[in-house]
Amino acid sequence: MANQKLKQIQQGAEAIILLDSEKDKIIKKRIKKSYRISSLDKRIRKRRTKREAKMLKKAAKLIPIPENIEESERKKTITMDFLNGSKLSEKLDNFSLKKQKEIMNEIGKSISRLHNSGLIHGDLTTSNMIFQNGEVFFIDFGLGFHSNRFEDKAVDIHVLKEALEAKHFKNWKVLFNEFEKAYENSKHDSKVLKRLKKVEKRGRYKH
Repeated sequence: MANQKLKQIQQGAEAIILLDSEKDKIIKKRIKKSYRISSLDKRIRKRRTKREAKMLKKAAKLIPIPENIEESERKKTITMDFLNGSKLSEKLDNFSLKKQKEIMNEIGKSISRLHNSGLIHGDLTTSNMIFQNGEVFFIDFGLGFHSNRFEDKAVDIHVLKEALEAKHFKNWKVLFNEFEKAYENSKHDSKVLKRLKKVEKRGRYKH
């Protein structure tokens, strides 16, 4: 059986991640939702697969992500090269502070390029970044979308800031400051970062 070479390495609410070790590929397969009407479920999974693949192909021209992206609307899958690195969420705290700051500077430049092109990642956490050969690769654009709104860019950054505070709390302020310094080279950076302060105030009022 062809599927015997596939190993499930992760499962989320929307998709499972399979590793094809023979081809050194990752396959993201959107799973069926039994609570949805079958025909509607197929359309939704097909549309989301197509949207994410389109996002990935655009992002690939701007920032480091897995290469050789192929989609199958029929199978509701996206196939791409396997990154044999470590999740940044598990790796970042092991580096010296100097190295951590360099990594956050690199992330800031990448997100600046992404936002300048109107692409929103949608789930910017260090769990969705892979550190390989000294470089940060971005993965999982399942919640990504196109937008040039300052609000959407600010929310994208807010997610990252909260992830740093929760997962890398020892140095999170220094690390986020390094991110901001790199991001400040982007278009409309001051307006986006100003909007970020409003987003944070809204978050505080909810608690």
